Amino acid sequence: MKKVLILAYDFPPYVSVGGLRPYSWYKYFHEFGLYPVVVTRQWGNEYGNHLDYIAPGESDKTIIEESETGTIIRTAYKPNLSNRLLLKYGKKRFRLLRKAITAYYEFMQFLFFVGPKAGLYRGAKQYLKQQQVDAIIATGSPHILFKYAAKLSQKHNIPWIADYRDPWSHSTTRSRNRFLLLWNRYFEKRFIKNTTIISTATDFVKEKVSELFPAKNVSVILNGFDPEIRNNLKNEKPKTGILSFAFAGTVYPWHNFYKVIKTIVVWANKNEYDNIEIALYGLNIKSEKTRILLSKLMENNKQIRLYKKIDYARLLESLSKSHILLLFNDYEFAGTKVYDYLAINRKILFCFTEEKADGFTMHPYFKHRNTEPNAVQVAILNKSRTGVLAKGEKDLINQLNKLYEEFIETKTIACQAQDTDQYSRKVQAEKLAMLIIENV
Repeated sequence: MKKVLILAYDFPPYVSVGGLRPYSWYKYFHEFGLYPVVVTRQWGNEYGNHLDYIAPGESDKTIIEESETGTIIRTAYKPNLSNRLLLKYGKKRFRLLRKAITAYYEFMQFLFFVGPKAGLYRGAKQYLKQQQVDAIIATGSPHILFKYAAKLSQKHNIPWIADYRDPWSHSTTRSRNRFLLLWNRYFEKRFIKNTTIISTATDFVKEKVSELFPAKNVSVILNGFDPEIRNNLKNEKPKTGILSFAFAGTVYPWHNFYKVIKTIVVWANKNEYDNIEIALYGLNIKSEKTRILLSKLMENNKQIRLYKKIDYARLLESLSKSHILLLFNDYEFAGTKVYDYLAINRKILFCFTEEKADGFTMHPYFKHRNTEPNAVQVAILNKSRTGVLAKGEKDLINQLNKLYEEFIETKTIACQAQDTDQYSRKVQAEKLAMLIIENV
C-alpha cells in the first residue's frame, strides 16, 4: 500500500468546507490502495464562529493519532500577535497594527518558514526524518502549503500533487494590485512547475491554472458529499405542520441573502401564514450591511430562528429537518453546499438565476466571468432534479406560492433526486487515488 503525506490546514474538528475535502481522502484512500498521513494544525471549536480559525491549539506539543486506515499529525498552533490582539480586544481595536502584522507574515512566509502556518512544514519535515512516503499532497488555500510541499518534495525526492480548491494569483484580492499579482504569480510558477499532478475542485479553477501551466494536465476532483452521512439521514423527516426553510454557513456580499429572507418573511406575513419557519445555522455574514438588516428583520418577525455553528454531522442532521434548503448563486463555482444538500435529499430553492446582487462586483473572480455564470450550480440541480430555480424576487414569490400549495395538499415537499451517486466524496476520492497510483 502506497503512503501519501497530505498537508491540509483546514481539517476536522474545525468546521469548514475546505476541511471536508482532505478529510474525505483520509477517510477513503485506504479502500483504494493508499495509506493517508494528514499533517494539519490543532483545532478547537471554543468560539463556535470565525474566531476558531485563530484560536490557540490545545497543546504546545504535536498530537499524533494513528489507526490502520490512516494517521493524523496535529501540530501545535500559537496565534501570532495580530490574532492574539483580535482575540483579546475584538476587531475594533489595533486595526492598523493587526493589518501590518498580517501583511508582514503574508509576504515573509514565502521567503522564510515563518507565520502561524509554518507548523505544518515542521511537522511534515519531522515525520519524513523517520518515515518514507510515496507522494505528497498539498491542498490550498492557503497556498503557502504548496511551498512546503515543493520544498519537501525537492529535499526527499518525492513526487507531489498540488490540489487547488481556489485559484492563487488569479484571485481578484491579489490581482487587483500589480505588486501583489507579480509577487504571487512568481511564487506560484516557481513552486508548481515541478508537480507531478495538479487537481482542482471546479472546471473554472482548472481553466485558470491551465493558463499558467499549459503543458500540464489538470484534473477536476469534485468536492461531493459524504455517502455515509446520507445513509445516516435517510430516515430523518422534516417537521410536521411547519413549512421550514434552512440555510447554513457563509453569506457573501454577492448573495441575495437579505432580499430572499425578507421576501419569505413578507410573503408569509402578507398571507397570514403562521406555519413558516426559517432556520439559519452558524451564519458567517461577510457584509456588515446584511448583518444589520437581518438583525432588524429578526426583531419583528418570529419566523426566523438563528442557531450557533455546530459540527458537520449535526449540521446536516439539523438541515434534514427542513423541507426546503436555500442556495445562493456563486456563479462560476459549485461550492460544497450544493453537494451537502444532495446528500440530505431535500428540495433546493436556488436564488437567483437572473437577478444580480448588490455586492456582485465583490465576487473574488468577478473579472473572470464567463458567458454562462449560472451553468455550474444550475446544471447540477437540473441533472439531479432537486432544484426550484427562482429568476428574481418576483419569481421567488411565485415559487413560494407553488411550494406552499404543495405543502398544504401533501403535508410535505417532495424531492425525488436522481443520478447523485457521481457526486459522492468516496467516488471523487477514488478518482484522485487512481491518479496517484498511476502517476507516482
